[in-house]
Amino acid sequence: MAKKTKGQELQEQLTWAFPHIGKDKPEQAEKAFKYCEGYKKFLDAGKTERECVKEAVKMLKKAGYKPFDSRESYEPGDKVYYVNRGKSLIATTFGKKPLDQGLRINGAHIDSPRLDLKPNPLYEKEDIAFLKTHYYGGIRKYQWGTIPLAMHGVVVKKDGETVEISIGEDEKEPVFCVTDLLPHLAAKQNERPLKDGLKGEELNIVVGSLPFQDEEVKEPVKLLALSLLNEKYGITEKDFFRAEIEMVPAVKARDVGFDTSMIGAYGQDDRVCAYTALTAEIDAKKPAHTTVTILADKEEIGSAGNTGLNSDFVLHYIEDLAEQAGVSPREVMRKSLCLSSDVNAAFDPSFPDVYEGRNTSYISKGCVLTKYTGARGKSGSNDASAETMAKVIAIMEEEGVYWQAGELGAVDVGGGGTIAQFVAHMDVDTVDLGVPILSMHSPFELASKLDVYNTYKAFKAFYK
Repeated sequence: MAKKTKGQELQEQLTWAFPHIGKDKPEQAEKAFKYCEGYKKFLDAGKTERECVKEAVKMLKKAGYKPFDSRESYEPGDKVYYVNRGKSLIATTFGKKPLDQGLRINGAHIDSPRLDLKPNPLYEKEDIAFLKTHYYGGIRKYQWGTIPLAMHGVVVKKDGETVEISIGEDEKEPVFCVTDLLPHLAAKQNERPLKDGLKGEELNIVVGSLPFQDEEVKEPVKLLALSLLNEKYGITEKDFFRAEIEMVPAVKARDVGFDTSMIGAYGQDDRVCAYTALTAEIDAKKPAHTTVTILADKEEIGSAGNTGLNSDFVLHYIEDLAEQAGVSPREVMRKSLCLSSDVNAAFDPSFPDVYEGRNTSYISKGCVLTKYTGARGKSGSNDASAETMAKVIAIMEEEGVYWQAGELGAVDVGGGGTIAQFVAHMDVDTVDLGVPILSMHSPFELASKLDVYNTYKAFKAFYK
């Protein structure tokens, strides 16, 4: 082997490029593939935030977690959880260090873009029954036409009974869909901008075409659809006003590629971080710092409402912890460190112009550390400090975690936000860390199994 020149040695010492895990450590693939089998099951079981909470509670109870009681006292290693209105969740493992030395907070979100039913959704037109929708979160509307959709949700009936609805996940059940024009008749539609290929009020879901057999009935197709719903769930049209019903892709999580190296599924933004955070939380035994793992709702619409992070439910939980320990909650938060666990956009070679190659994340190079998000000059961003970046990078490198850095697209192209700004608002050092995703916010997103596994490793190291 030829001796390295002084320049080559200096280049090796001073420059840096993030390695591809498959090239640098191919033996890690077996562990990553095995880990992701549980992740795929989690995705299939949790198509909505309520279902994710239910699945998370099952996992936590199995691991020995108990409901949090603010009147109790806890010892290092004790594990508790708190459910907020069935749509968000906090899990904690009590640490060895006093609470006033800070928490290790990890916040992911479990809501995903979808089509929500309007409060008065069911109608009939030209012998077809439809449901009206209002899209939730940032979607590309044209992607939601002509794909199989499943109906998920809850209805609170007049007598107070809560009915859970799930239609379309079992292969024996029907699915639903939004129609689109055939190319032969779409000349005028083709002139629309892509964002208006399907307009919001065209996202109407076909639910039936057979009439109720009664010549005296108006809108017989609508009536038959209602009667079938009533037969199965005991609900009436008025019950839609007391319901939360979501239409989501009726697809299962699948391996993607000849090498099965990727996962394709709906809702990986951000359930991939929710699952990796949850499993890291469960695997924490007697951590140094007390953990606070958050699975939050409403991130896709600005973390609004009392189940989103732009509310005080996490603050109140931390205040309860501080009160139990007899310390100041301000001191606890001031000493805490948070990972805002959210995905970032992986570089897509088919669309290179929207990325800045030196500062974007890539498939199979590890979890992505995102110093800032936001748009238009970092607006709406947390923008982590150098000290926070140094702490998190040191934690990962000490445990051999593959990580990379990235932005959400090129400057002036777009941008986005996470829960980071809301946690930082509580006087907590915060930075974004998560999985790079291809086709983000689409009905079928892609993630590398190696990246998923290294995100789990990062969270596990964070909680050590």
